[in-house]
Amino acid sequence: MKSSQLSLIIPNEIKGDLSTEITHNFSDIITYSPQTLSHGAELLKVISSCKTKHAIIVKPGIIPNITEENCRKLLAPIISGATSISYSDYTEIKESEQTKYPLIDCQIGAIRDDFDFGPLWAINIEHAKKILPEIKRLGEYKVAGWYSLRLRLGQTKLPVRVPEFLYSVKAPEKKLGYEEQFSYVDAKNRSSQIEFEDAFTEYSKEAGFYLPERTALFSSDSSKFPVKASVFIPVRDREKTVGDAVKSALAQKTNFSFNVIVVNNHSSDGTAKILNDIAAKDSKLVHIQPEEKDLLIGGCWNKGANSPQCGEYIVQLDSDDLYISDQVLQKVIDKFHEEKSAAVIGSYNLVNFDLQDIPPGLIDHKEWTPNNGHNNALRIHGLGAPRAIATTLAREIKFENVSYGEDYAMMLAVCRNYKISRIYESLYLCRRWDGNSDANLPIEKKNKNNIYKDLIRSREVLARMEMNNGANK
Repeated sequence: MKSSQLSLIIPNEIKGDLSTEITHNFSDIITYSPQTLSHGAELLKVISSCKTKHAIIVKPGIIPNITEENCRKLLAPIISGATSISYSDYTEIKESEQTKYPLIDCQIGAIRDDFDFGPLWAINIEHAKKILPEIKRLGEYKVAGWYSLRLRLGQTKLPVRVPEFLYSVKAPEKKLGYEEQFSYVDAKNRSSQIEFEDAFTEYSKEAGFYLPERTALFSSDSSKFPVKASVFIPVRDREKTVGDAVKSALAQKTNFSFNVIVVNNHSSDGTAKILNDIAAKDSKLVHIQPEEKDLLIGGCWNKGANSPQCGEYIVQLDSDDLYISDQVLQKVIDKFHEEKSAAVIGSYNLVNFDLQDIPPGLIDHKEWTPNNGHNNALRIHGLGAPRAIATTLAREIKFENVSYGEDYAMMLAVCRNYKISRIYESLYLCRRWDGNSDANLPIEKKNKNNIYKDLIRSREVLARMEMNNGANK
């Protein structure tokens, strides 16, 4: 292992904390300052200084513990030629407690900038030295250095996960859940997001799935629908919040006809009674209780979209949330008409259960630009809310019958071909509480969600490659 094969690249502040049991496994130890992995020019210097064929890289703030045998296991996929990046599951130690952290496999669509390789991974240095000079703007990157390199290293051979807990680390301090989940849309991180988008766009062109600006307009036949718009709310067991959500939708003031369709997916609490009581007073509420027992959120969307009461456009409202005013629906439908879009997506404020703003506050997804939003959408986790779509298109594409990522999959499919319009003022109050479907998730559930969204991206990447191949013939 040690015979000119392997370097250890570590943050300089931990060098003195590593035991000789670890360091003796490496023929060369290279230290770096905390920002080096992100900083393109500094990353290039570190990689260039390696005199070995392979290296193990340790993230800042991490003190690892890995045996010589497990170093061999981690390097095996690289040495065999199967990949240029390998990583593994790991164990986190906090005081006397040990927590297992299984990671997920890297798919072709694992192209988000926060894909988790864990705090320690191995790379093929020789391949990296060839790739780095080809990354056009690497020297300008302050935060996208490693991201741009890992995309290019994985372009022909995907990174490989070794499904074993090969090392342990001391537990680092963690951010609060919501701050971490929404950090990519926090206004203070805007300059970083521009860098990540630039690196991703360059890669998408190299990999063959970049699409030029989507300008195709969408026309709909309003005569085929009973009303202009339907606010759509899927719900199960939300007696605490569904009444407020429905009343928020029914209170909308418009110059067109609309209704509110609630698909009540076999609620076992007081949700049905609340909806029936409201419907008895306001005929605009359509309360659908499906016979099917296998519907998830996406299936409920399809149920509502295909109902005879559905309007020309569907506008989303989650059963936890509220429209910010009585003008939201009018603004969304006006945008459809003004820009002849296939879909419209607004902006929202994160609030607690008492409707008080919580960090980072406004989520406006300003990373979306008309010329590149449809490409950059593959890098990020979502496109925003409220989401609205032409019903004809929703019926054609269909939502996947899942309860996580169904909206993301739909909007990626839409923007592959059509223009999506954005509204950057806040239209929506998104309540975060323990009842949310994505609140305080265990690692297994987070992994399941990430695997699914990466799968969505994989399918979308392949579809866009096929589009480009067809256009080039």
